[in-house]
Amino acid sequence: MIIQAQSLVKTYSLGESQIIVLDGIDFEVKKGVMVAISGPSGSGKSTLMHILGCLDRPDSGTYILADEDVSRLSTDRLAEIRNRNIGFVFQNFNLLPRLNALENVELPLLYGGVPETKNRAKEVLRIVGLEDRMHHEPAQLSGGERQRVAIARAIVTDPTIVLADEPTGNLDTVTGQSILDLLKDLSTKDGKTVIIVTHDPEAAAIADRIIQLRDGSVASVGRHGAEESNRDPSGAGSASEGDFHA
Repeated sequence: MIIQAQSLVKTYSLGESQIIVLDGIDFEVKKGVMVAISGPSGSGKSTLMHILGCLDRPDSGTYILADEDVSRLSTDRLAEIRNRNIGFVFQNFNLLPRLNALENVELPLLYGGVPETKNRAKEVLRIVGLEDRMHHEPAQLSGGERQRVAIARAIVTDPTIVLADEPTGNLDTVTGQSILDLLKDLSTKDGKTVIIVTHDPEAAAIADRIIQLRDGSVASVGRHGAEESNRDPSGAGSASEGDFHA
């Protein structure tokens, strides 16, 4: 398993109150599959993504990433793991406006001290179909092209995992589908583990497995249209560990 989440809990303070955002999350993800984390607003999707992406730590529980327990690591150590293992794709693209596509994609390599950055950046831009647009700045690109640049930037360091937060949220239906197809190819053709966070059932449907969150807990895990409830009859807790393989 590339990801093992065991009894993850995350709370935030709001005045004198404690808000439970994640309440005992359990699931596992195999290497090379595409998983959608879905659910309504306030279900805990973004908080879970931050923990999976090593941008935050759980208050309790265990998060094992590539056979290493990262639940209690220092901020610096989490940054090392994040830079080595994880590529991020954001809804708003997060491209630097004064840099062209090639320069935006080069950035993670430059930060990592990797030599020959241009050749690698050009290679991944070709993979995402933007070899003819690599010298254009973001303002000169369509929304779909900007998201392709963002995906190229996410995979330029050859991460094990790609995390995509609402990757089609700012795109029309046709363009969004092309982005989902590209993310799916990263899983099926390149063997990367791809996790998308979405509230859109149609976007989630492309994944191999869907993890449905509700009120900070896993409500169901399954394939699109065939999800199985993971709550016990009382509505509390989650089912046995075997039900959470993705």
